[in-house]
Amino acid sequence: MLERLTRNITSASLFLAVYFLLNIALRIALPHTLDLDEAEQSFYSQYLLAGYGPQPPFYNWIQYAIVSVTGITMWALSVPKNIILFGCYLFYGLAAREVLKNRLLAPIAMLSLITLPQVGLMAQRELTHTVALLFATSLFLFGFFRTLRQPTLGSYLVIGIATGIGLISKYNFAILPFAAFIAVLPDWKWRSRLLDWRLLPAIAIAILIVLPHALWLPDNLASASGPTLERMTAEHEAAAGLPRIGQGLLSLVIAVLGFVALPIVIIAAAFRRDFFRALASTSPMIRVIERMMIVSLIAFAGVVVFAGASDIHERWLDPCLLVLLIYLFLKLEAAGFDLSAGLARFRLVVPVFMVVILAILLLRIVAIQYIGTYTRTNVPFSGYAAELTATRKPVLIVAGTKFVAGNMKLEFPDVPVVIPFFPGSGVPEYATAKGPVLVIWRGETADDPTISPSFASDLERSGIHLQELNTLTLPYLFSNGKKSFSIGYSWVEGGAK
Repeated sequence: MLERLTRNITSASLFLAVYFLLNIALRIALPHTLDLDEAEQSFYSQYLLAGYGPQPPFYNWIQYAIVSVTGITMWALSVPKNIILFGCYLFYGLAAREVLKNRLLAPIAMLSLITLPQVGLMAQRELTHTVALLFATSLFLFGFFRTLRQPTLGSYLVIGIATGIGLISKYNFAILPFAAFIAVLPDWKWRSRLLDWRLLPAIAIAILIVLPHALWLPDNLASASGPTLERMTAEHEAAAGLPRIGQGLLSLVIAVLGFVALPIVIIAAAFRRDFFRALASTSPMIRVIERMMIVSLIAFAGVVVFAGASDIHERWLDPCLLVLLIYLFLKLEAAGFDLSAGLARFRLVVPVFMVVILAILLLRIVAIQYIGTYTRTNVPFSGYAAELTATRKPVLIVAGTKFVAGNMKLEFPDVPVVIPFFPGSGVPEYATAKGPVLVIWRGETADDPTISPSFASDLERSGIHLQELNTLTLPYLFSNGKKSFSIGYSWVEGGAK
């Protein structure tokens, strides 16, 4: 059965489609409290902007377009994400088919993406912008390998489209086309691809895709780069000079090992001695991919040395190392071994991973009282909404964070939800609000809903004067009443005084 499902890209894609439908069904069935990235998308879906802050806007644009048609629902948040993830797997399989002669290996390479924690689990659990990055990376690899093997105007345009999408999905995507350019230079056979006239329309389409955000970026560079730079240096901000560089390089090594360890162990276990003997095999395509990965990692080392980064996260390596699985299967193919036994063993891994991932996504929420670490997705926002609006309905909601704002937007799809000074100044909607306005926030901890000084200051500057500070405490979802979460809120009348 599994052999038939993984015989070619088409059958493997249908197998994956069923898996992603199960992911959608599971997310719809679980409580509709949103995690950070989901809440951000829910909140941002009210606006069409050239930039939204520290993350490029591609995923936000997609979400805005869908919500504009369907309204904000859990379906509108879950379905697009799973379609984009499915596209990541599909184009990865097509990229593998461009370089692997053994047609049985391409669908296996596509399915093997599920063994990468950043793709299989983390992308499903909470990420959004990284999901778009993964899609753009797979699309780029498909266009890149197709151009090396059999260049056409279409293959160059795929590279241009992927580059444009990638650059407005995550800024670190820029490393991938740079690394691909450098990787091709030493090979005389493929160097001519860089001088082909068809590269010009590819560059043009990439520029057109990036242009709206690129025009926004110079005037908003601080808000676009500041939070990321803080995350890169926050863990070791006391260090300086060589100690800081050492910490950063060690962080990079740990991130690389965390990214590659699990799939390498699983493929090694499936193919056994053949895997280790195949590590010495090589080919022109293998050498190109090796150079791509090496150049990418050198670029990250440069970020550590020259930009002061001391805390590299695994997901930042997605555009650099996603090609790893194709690389490993190329090694196995180039060795010339009979891979049928290894493929049979590896096929069994895929459904096991699917079941485990679905179980983790379920149990991390419904079995939280036994796990002990309560997550944001267990915060009872539906309960808050019911309690707060039992006697009156808001015409406007002013929230303290995107996490709160996005969840309240999902609970009240027809009510504007705003954050002071986003996207403009103050809260313009408050000046024209005719009726009760709900101001709501969360504190630093689950037990302390104290309003933050910065949020209180923003409210005052916006003309919102809180008369009474209230607290609402409800138990976490699925906590069996063992632990509660508190929010702060206040009702005020709309209209600036």
